[in-house]
Amino acid sequence: MNYDIKDISLADAGLDRILWADRDMPVLASIRERFEKEKPLQGVRIGACLHVTTETANLMRTLKAGGAEVTLCASNPLSTQDDTAAAVVKHFEIPVYAIKGENTQTYYEHVDAIIDTLPQITMDDGADVVGRIHETRTDALETIIGGTEETTTGVIRLAAMAKQGALKYPIIAVNEAKTKHFFDNRYGTGQSTLDGIIRATNRLLAGRTLVVSGYGWCGRGVAMRGRGMGAQVIVCEVDPLKALEAIMDGFRVMPAVEAAALCDVWVTVTGDLNVIDGPMFENMKDGAIVCNSGHFNSEINIPWLEENAIEHKTLRPFVEEYTLPNGRKVVLLAEGRLVNLSCAEGHPASVMDMSFANQALCAEFMAKHSDEMEPDCYDVPADIDNTIARLKLETLGVTIDTLTPEQAAYLNSWQMGTV
Repeated sequence: MNYDIKDISLADAGLDRILWADRDMPVLASIRERFEKEKPLQGVRIGACLHVTTETANLMRTLKAGGAEVTLCASNPLSTQDDTAAAVVKHFEIPVYAIKGENTQTYYEHVDAIIDTLPQITMDDGADVVGRIHETRTDALETIIGGTEETTTGVIRLAAMAKQGALKYPIIAVNEAKTKHFFDNRYGTGQSTLDGIIRATNRLLAGRTLVVSGYGWCGRGVAMRGRGMGAQVIVCEVDPLKALEAIMDGFRVMPAVEAAALCDVWVTVTGDLNVIDGPMFENMKDGAIVCNSGHFNSEINIPWLEENAIEHKTLRPFVEEYTLPNGRKVVLLAEGRLVNLSCAEGHPASVMDMSFANQALCAEFMAKHSDEMEPDCYDVPADIDNTIARLKLETLGVTIDTLTPEQAAYLNSWQMGTV
């Protein structure tokens, strides 16, 4: 078995953490139990490009239990947990190509290693595998029947490909599942982002001004958790509806240039480019901390900092300081990459339980139905979404009401009006 990881001797420590995460992933465990019996993915080659975390390890175990031949690489150079990578190789005999801190060249060599297995299903987090296949590795298209995409940024890329007629195989947008973005994006990103900031800096958030760029589900989560920790939260948006929602949720809203003068900590969660740019840096409060929880490190214009700073130094792991010509200092976390995965452990297992349950069931769906699907970006089937929600409630010991026949008939009729 070929693989490329940092140190296989880390495997036992990684196994302990994987099994600890598994305790809080009962939905995925129930799917794994069924997969072991039914083998719905028997012989299917799956190439996964995901954050190599303990939760991902449990997804890989589940896919393998279903009979799949799985290979895993990292979807971000800084998100890999090296002990987890080692454990997946040693204890679960799944090839992994991932090293925390790998450079861009190694990163894409690892992506190519996944493609070299000629996967039938791709499993992406950011669409780097899909993009690579369509741009330079079209040889792999011959064997691919479909794929899945985990995150907002990847779905944006895939939707653009589909709109332009460039997408060559069907992909299910797992990110669009209600049991994914309502929980993973909001509660997962909210908690894990602040966890990453605090672990990296050991700074108190209470009483400080937290600026959040983007008020999608991730931004909502960061803003909500920031306020819960005592921060004064400002939201920056380009969408008037989301800006209005932020105001109604009790947050201040203003242009980014104005927010820069007030911010102590700034988090970008937009999926866009140069959200924090030159004018913001020039107006930024001295000592402000900037970081990103969007997928790519493009949200903060780091090249501008590197070109304009008169001094650049590392203060502590994943904490860099840039001194600008005006004498003010800007502190950048995690090289502008995902702060929650680079400086902490990513989302809690409980929310990844639902996200990865979606991945497992969508892989099963793709294996069964890909021949009925055109090259396009598809939503997660509603029955999968509802099944996961029901299973999650069951594992939490929660029961809910059901409609009576009379209520169900009423909701499907039009004759009854005001009485």
